[in-house]
Amino acid sequence: MCRRTINAFLIALVLTLGATALWTAGTTGRDGDDSANIIADNGAPTGTSEDANMPEAPKKKKGGGFFHALKAPFKAVGHLFGGRDDDKLARLSEKDVKRFESASVARVYDARNPAPNISDEGGTAREHLERGRAFLDGGQLTEAIAELSRAVALDPKLKQAHNLLAQAYDRKGLHENARKSFERALDDAPDDPQTLNDLGYTLYLNGNYRAAVERLKRAAKLAPNDERILNNLALAQCRLGKFHDAYKSFARAGGEFNGRLNTATLAERMGYDNEAIAQYEAARRLQPDSTVVLRRLADLYHRAGQSEKADDAQHAFASVSGEAVATK
Repeated sequence: MCRRTINAFLIALVLTLGATALWTAGTTGRDGDDSANIIADNGAPTGTSEDANMPEAPKKKKGGGFFHALKAPFKAVGHLFGGRDDDKLARLSEKDVKRFESASVARVYDARNPAPNISDEGGTAREHLERGRAFLDGGQLTEAIAELSRAVALDPKLKQAHNLLAQAYDRKGLHENARKSFERALDDAPDDPQTLNDLGYTLYLNGNYRAAVERLKRAAKLAPNDERILNNLALAQCRLGKFHDAYKSFARAGGEFNGRLNTATLAERMGYDNEAIAQYEAARRLQPDSTVVLRRLADLYHRAGQSEKADDAQHAFASVSGEAVATK
């Protein structure tokens, strides 16, 4: 009997970890903020104004989400019992980037690593701006930063150069440098909603959520119908635990149902299960046959130990999707 109990516990543990892995596999390994990626997957635009013009990142040919999710529960169990990935490569974190930003380094160019093809001809600030814009559009971030830095040095009041330089820093992961450049761009145009949005989103990525909300609220007042600004504002409000405010921002951007769904998704992601249930139930009242909502409610109620409500949501899901429900 004891052995059966232990086996049942281990199976339940692996299934629980597997469900969590499946929930996160869609964003693990992708660039950018996980919460923003989740909301973007729901069809809500987020990020800076530059992100709106960027082509969609190519999908990986190998190691798709299914295989990644399949391996995740076993890796999680390994971590639980002491397994580590100390010898494996890992993505830089925000803290790593900040340490590198503060370190004094010098780039060495040689035959194998030639210097970037940056024009050393003179030119006006406007000419450096245009060359920097071309490099930025082509994804050559180092060259873009060099040209745009020359542009702002020649003309410190050239707002476009500060804005593009900030975007180049942001795409390179140097968010603190991006913040400073966005703030300089705002000196000459304090009421430009797109610059306020870009600064607010950069502050959000840096973890300065209160400052991000302040800038994004200003941007939303100036551009009340801009979905990207409203979604960014909602992301920052969620990070502060202000889910009601976040819902209102999401709803202004994409409608009441999407607002509920996005708020519930982020609340669940952040571990606020009661808030997530409340938001999913509100979404269910709007669309009773939503399989996404019913599945998430069933999982959350099971997790909360509310078996009757979990069974109700599971049966409702089965009746809509046509899947059979396992009987006890």
